[in-house]
Amino acid sequence: MKFFTFIRGLLVLLLAPVLTFIISILAILLLVIFRISARTVQVLPRTWGKIILAVSGVRVTVEGLENLPTGKPYIFAANHQSQFDIFAIQGRFNYDLRWLAKKELFDIPIFGTAMRLAGYIAIDRSHGRKALKSLQEAAKRIAAGTSVIIFPEGTRSPDGKLHDFKSGGMILAIKSGVPLVPVGISGTFAVLPKGSLLAKPGHVTIRVGKPVATEGVSAKQKHELAERMKEEVGKLLVDNG
Repeated sequence: MKFFTFIRGLLVLLLAPVLTFIISILAILLLVIFRISARTVQVLPRTWGKIILAVSGVRVTVEGLENLPTGKPYIFAANHQSQFDIFAIQGRFNYDLRWLAKKELFDIPIFGTAMRLAGYIAIDRSHGRKALKSLQEAAKRIAAGTSVIIFPEGTRSPDGKLHDFKSGGMILAIKSGVPLVPVGISGTFAVLPKGSLLAKPGHVTIRVGKPVATEGVSAKQKHELAERMKEEVGKLLVDNG
C-alpha cells in the first residue's frame, strides 16, 4: 500500500509540470488563434486541476457556494495549508475566478504568457511605487468584475494551523470596494505538507462563508479587517480525520 502511494505521488510530481506546459500551450492557441474569451478558456485550468486530483486520489468536497449572490465580483480569502490548495480550488471550486500571482511568474516563457492572456493578475511584491501601482491596477480590475482568490497568510502553513493574516489583501479589498469571502480549506496539509514533494490520497473540504462588506471600511482599519477575516476562516475549518 505504501509503495502504491509512493508511486502515485511520484506520478503526480512528474505529471504536474508536463500537464502545466500542455495546458499553457492550449490556452495560448485558443486565446490567440481562435479568439475565445478568457472566461471560456478557464475550462483548461479546471481540467488541469481535476486531472491532478484524480491521479493523486484526492476527493474534494465544496460547501457554502449558496452563500454567494450571483453576478457580483468577490475577493476569496482562504487559508493556505499546502501547495495542494491550488489543485483543490482549481479543480473543484466551481466559481469563475482568477488568481493573483507574483509578477515574476509572468516572466516564465509560455506559462507566464498563458496566465496573462487568461486574465490572471500580476502583483509586485516589492516596496515603493511599483508595488502601489500594481495594487491599484489589481483593485480596478476586481472592481470592474473580476473575482480573485488570495491567501492572506502570505505563505503555506508550516504546521497546518491557521496563522495571522497580512493586511495587503485587505487593502486590495478596501480599494476595490469588493466584498471579502472567507474560505476554509481543510485536509490539504495531510495530502501535501510544506517541505514534502509527494502527495498522498486524502479528502479535502472547502467551505465558503458569507461575504464580508468592505464598503465604508478605511485603510486604517486594515488590521481589524485582517483579524476578522482570520476569525471567519477559522470558523470554517473542519477536521477531516
